[in-house]
Amino acid sequence: MSNNKLEGKVAVVTGGASGIGKATASLFADHGARMVVIADIQDELGQQVAASIGSQKCSYIHCDVTDEEQVRALVEWTVQNYGQIDIMFSNAGILCSKKGTSNSNQVVLDLDLEAFDHLFAVNVRGMAACVKHAARAMVDKRVRGSIICTASVTASFGGDKNTDYFMSKHAVLGLVKSASKQLGAHGIRVNSVSPFAVATPALCSQTRLEAEEAEKLYEPYTCLKGVVLKEKHVADAVLFLASQDSDLVTGHDMVVDAGFLGK
Repeated sequence: MSNNKLEGKVAVVTGGASGIGKATASLFADHGARMVVIADIQDELGQQVAASIGSQKCSYIHCDVTDEEQVRALVEWTVQNYGQIDIMFSNAGILCSKKGTSNSNQVVLDLDLEAFDHLFAVNVRGMAACVKHAARAMVDKRVRGSIICTASVTASFGGDKNTDYFMSKHAVLGLVKSASKQLGAHGIRVNSVSPFAVATPALCSQTRLEAEEAEKLYEPYTCLKGVVLKEKHVADAVLFLASQDSDLVTGHDMVVDAGFLGK
C-alpha cells in the first residue's frame, strides 16, 4: 500500500483543530500532501495541531465558516501561498444548536428557530461556502480536485429530537449530489462521508462522557463487533475519497458506521 497517496497535493481541512478534522489533517500529511491548511475557530488547538505535524507540512488559519468572506479569504490565502487547492475537506460542523449547552432537544412542536439558524449557518451555509470557493479556485487553476463534505448517518433517517441537526445533514447530501453533477464537467469530484457516533471532543462534550464511556454507549447499536469506531476510521475514508484510489467516485456518500444503518 502506498504511503504517498497525496504526494504533492495541497489540502484544506475545515474544523481541523480537533476530532475527525485533526485526524484527517495528520493522515493527509502522512500520505505526502505538500501542504495541509487547517482552518478552525479554535486558534490555540489549531496552532498546536499544525506545530505537531510540522510547519513545513501544515499551516493554521482562523476561519469561521459562517462568514463567507472568511471562507473566501481562506481559499485565496491558500492559493496565494501554495499555488492551488487540490483537496477541500469541508468538515466544520456543530452537534448542538444552542450555544453554551451540552445537548439539544429540538423538536418540531417547539422548534427554536434562532438556534436553528445558528446551526444551519455552520452546518449548511458554511459547508456550501467552502464548496463554492474551493470549486472556484479549482476551476480557475484547472485542477481536477476532490471535495469531501462531512455528513452523518443521521442524513439517512429521522429523529425524535435534534431536528435541526438531522435536517442539516440531509442538506449536506443535497449539496453533494448537486455539486457533483455541476462540477463534473470541470473534472472535480464531490463526495461525502457519513460517520456513526465517534467519540470526538465535540460528542464527549455534548454527552458529558469520557471517550471510552461514549464508545460503550453507542457500541450496542452497531452490528460489526470487535471494533470500535474511531476518528481514524473516518479519516481513512476521507483519504480514499481525496486520493486517486477513488478517481471515478463522485456524488457518493460513504457511510462509516460499523453496520449501524444495516442493523
